[in-house]
Amino acid sequence: MLTLIDVDGREHALPATGAYVDADALAAATGWVLEPAGLCRGEVCVPLLGREVAGPGGGIDLDAWAGALGLLVARDDAQDVAALAPSAEARARELSDGRAPSLTLPDVDGNPVSFDDFSGSKRVLVTWASWCGCRHELAGWQRLQDELADTGLRLFSVALDADPEDARPWIEAGHPTYPVAVDTAHVTAERYGITNVPSVVWVDEHDRIVKPPTIAPGDDQFVAWTRIDSEQHHDLLRRWAREAELPESARAAAPARTDEEQQALAERRVAAHLQRRGLTDAARRHLATAQELAPWDWTVRRGGIAMTGGDPFLGEEFTAFWEEWDASGRPGYTPTT
Repeated sequence: MLTLIDVDGREHALPATGAYVDADALAAATGWVLEPAGLCRGEVCVPLLGREVAGPGGGIDLDAWAGALGLLVARDDAQDVAALAPSAEARARELSDGRAPSLTLPDVDGNPVSFDDFSGSKRVLVTWASWCGCRHELAGWQRLQDELADTGLRLFSVALDADPEDARPWIEAGHPTYPVAVDTAHVTAERYGITNVPSVVWVDEHDRIVKPPTIAPGDDQFVAWTRIDSEQHHDLLRRWAREAELPESARAAAPARTDEEQQALAERRVAAHLQRRGLTDAARRHLATAQELAPWDWTVRRGGIAMTGGDPFLGEEFTAFWEEWDASGRPGYTPTT
């Protein structure tokens, strides 16, 4: 059996022989059916353009199948696990209309919560993690949500953690009334281009992204380290919520990603799956690959340190990464203004 981790982070057990997976099981898991017109899901068909995806005995060549759909594959053949992520081109195509990607995730207790439920309102996606000092800032975001509640603005928070229990203490300490999801598969990072936390994304009443991911702390507990005054962002948010005034940074395009950076997300998904099975050495190998592919992605680099039991605050691995990143001009720290 092959464990396939799809682009939504869901895991599927598929009968497999070598490079081929069972066609019926793959179709049931993903919705993509091999037909004469190509790979079809509902009314959408993707032509194969000469690709041979069918194999012997009703099997499907997973790599050829993924290539036809614009997906990248990371795999660990020894542990029979593979993960998917959209290619850079496929992701750019999905974001080309400027609409906020759909996002439904579990909360810390496994109950589904959806960013989509706030469609029709101004909404802010706030991302954080237990491996970041921003784990202490949920109460700061609560104060801002309370202040701007009369405007109809809605906050939706996502912890980018490997295990819900890593996030639980900080959620309980912050007492948020806004929804808080825990994204162990980092679907949020892939769909919205989040590479560091705390990052925020603004979405307007028409479900369009009007401010791409930017670093925005919830308060000033760590301003000496971040060098970012939280009121910079909060004042801009107040003006948008109350006066519909967008800042200059709202004109920035969503961050582009490369196939290497997208592949890194698939490798991280494999690593997280292996770590949950207690296979730390195998997880570290995939994390090392992901880190080479996306060297400035903190959700991979610092998040990976925490995932495999390292110290993401004072450990030697983190210190070396931080010094390298700081000396390189803090890449990825998008201005707030």
